Amino acid sequence: MVTAYWLQGGGCGGDTFSFLSSESPNVLDLFDALDVSLLWHPSLSNGTAAEHDTLLDEILSKKRSLDILIFEGAAICGPDGSGRFDLKDGKPKISLIKDLAHVASYVVAVGTCASFGGFGAEKLIEAKGLQFTKKEKGGLLGKKFKSKSGLPVINLAGCPCHHDVISGAVSAIASGLSLELDEYQRPLEWFNTTVHQGCTRNEYHEYRVEESSFGEMGCLFFHMGCNGPLVPGPCNKVLWNQQSSKPRAGVPCFGCTDPEFPFQRPFFKTPNIEGVPISLPIGINRAHYLVYKTMAAAAAPEHLKKRTKKV
Repeated sequence: MVTAYWLQGGGCGGDTFSFLSSESPNVLDLFDALDVSLLWHPSLSNGTAAEHDTLLDEILSKKRSLDILIFEGAAICGPDGSGRFDLKDGKPKISLIKDLAHVASYVVAVGTCASFGGFGAEKLIEAKGLQFTKKEKGGLLGKKFKSKSGLPVINLAGCPCHHDVISGAVSAIASGLSLELDEYQRPLEWFNTTVHQGCTRNEYHEYRVEESSFGEMGCLFFHMGCNGPLVPGPCNKVLWNQQSSKPRAGVPCFGCTDPEFPFQRPFFKTPNIEGVPISLPIGINRAHYLVYKTMAAAAAPEHLKKRTKKV
């Protein structure tokens, strides 16, 4: 049997609700199939506070093994590094996070807040991810931290993290399969391609058929703030609830898997200079891009330029 403990820091609980949206299989069937025992979840467990304290004592004293520590939300380190903005039984929760991380075989940060600090990383609450603060490695646990398995923190980025990514990571760990990680410790299984790859608007993007308002079929990258070509993620290939994604529904990708999310700019506006986006798709040379996109726009097929179908 594989044991898992779900700890929540500062955050909205959106990753829990995302995980509960898993359908094939659902969460209960997943745990049964993997023989995973969820020792505790702050929203789903029905044990008493005393029973929870006993469980923590057993885990921290190593009387009970902890295979997977799942952390959701940011580690709240304010004010002034004391952690007293977020307490557990009168003690900073960051102390409990560190203690559990050092006895767990695997440590999984679920969501961008847990991975990189998220919404509170630039504010007075001093939010940190477990091993990163934005793009800076270190976070709460430090640059050199490794769990008992020898791995660093596994970062499942997203706001919230895609439910199939959470299920897939738990399945891999419980089954003893290795997860290759990128430079920000996100599993390449789900973060080795951009959100743009698989987008149903790709043909419009290639010919630079742009939109400057909602409701049409064209590309949302050039004016509407879409981050799909800029960030890694599975959203247009592994659809949410096997149904859709933001761009498919006519909403720009927010770039929520990026360590810098949320960005210090409007969600629905692309920063540009004379109509050219400041941030270009990953791996693209600016000079080549300018020439190619000018030619592509001139060569756009009529059926793309005359789009009329509403999203």
